[in-house]
Amino acid sequence: MGKVIEKEAIRRGHRITGIFDADGGCFTEQQQLPPADVCIEFTTPQTAYKNCLHAINKGLPVVSGTTGWRDDVQKLQETILNSKSGTFFYASNFSLGVNILFELNRQLARIMQKAPEYSVSLEETHHVHKLDAPSGTAITLAEDIIKESPNLEGWALAPNLDPHTLPIEAKRIGEIPGIHSIKWHSPVDELTLSHEAFGREGFALGAVLAAEYAVTHHGVLSMRMMLGFCD
Repeated sequence: MGKVIEKEAIRRGHRITGIFDADGGCFTEQQQLPPADVCIEFTTPQTAYKNCLHAINKGLPVVSGTTGWRDDVQKLQETILNSKSGTFFYASNFSLGVNILFELNRQLARIMQKAPEYSVSLEETHHVHKLDAPSGTAITLAEDIIKESPNLEGWALAPNLDPHTLPIEAKRIGEIPGIHSIKWHSPVDELTLSHEAFGREGFALGAVLAAEYAVTHHGVLSMRMMLGFCD
């Protein structure tokens, strides 16, 4: 993602003052960071928490799109809320289209509680290089459905026969950027919400927009806040 985000940031008129990757030394050992307005972090689940915390401690707002470290994301968010200092913008997916899908998914889940004959399942497909399964996006979709569904107690990777658990099928095929589908199935028909990314450019645009937002806002931030979906 780094190269695509760099390209999009430059296209929008921003200047890159520092890049840290696996070949450029450990980010958390950098005592003096380059002068910057914001840090964008896309690394690995094993390093994301320390990377974000280091940048925040250095006074930089942080935008993170690394997935697979949800417990530590919550811990970092709680730290910022309790200390009332720092800025942390996290999203499991920065695509504007996916975040519209999130909102539609929440609304549809509420509506479907009036139609108990329908059962719900999720399917996500990504490239073979993706490290986590299911995707952070699929987990977000599942958790939002579960919040609205009293008969669901959690999610699990398919195959799953527990009627109180939402099944998620995760596929890793070729170089597919990302496909997410929510299916509500009944004996007579099926209703599907779906989003397909054609490349990484949409994710990069969302990440740069989030960085612009983080420069002028403080605290724990989200795509819902940026897009005006919060009450």
